[in-house]
Amino acid sequence: MPNRFSSKKGPSQRQLRAGELIRHALVEILRREHLRDPALDGVSVTISEVRTSPDLKQASVYAAPLGGRAQGEIIAALNRVAPYLRSLLGKKIQMKFTPALTFHGDETFEEARKIDELLARPDVARDLKDRE
Repeated sequence: MPNRFSSKKGPSQRQLRAGELIRHALVEILRREHLRDPALDGVSVTISEVRTSPDLKQASVYAAPLGGRAQGEIIAALNRVAPYLRSLLGKKIQMKFTPALTFHGDETFEEARKIDELLARPDVARDLKDRE
């Protein structure tokens, strides 16, 4: 079942361009700005993807703290400062509307690690070798 931010065809070129524009601007903001939430003090955050709604008024931001520590706490803190980040974002990007930001934990790094561990298991490596 598709979520509310995607259609059956996937995101449009407009959505993809807007998502990348927002992602780059947020990376710059997070790098330069001091956010007053104690949970974000001294934490480096990776923004891996931004998905926008078709009308570009909502943006789902997928983020993870560097090192993966306390991801839930960091995502909650980012959602607390999202209105402030939105105001800074509005000054950096040229869009008709500045989208409302919702932060989500990025699980892709953890999934990739699990797949690597699975492929490194001796029984799986043996089966893969047999196919070659």
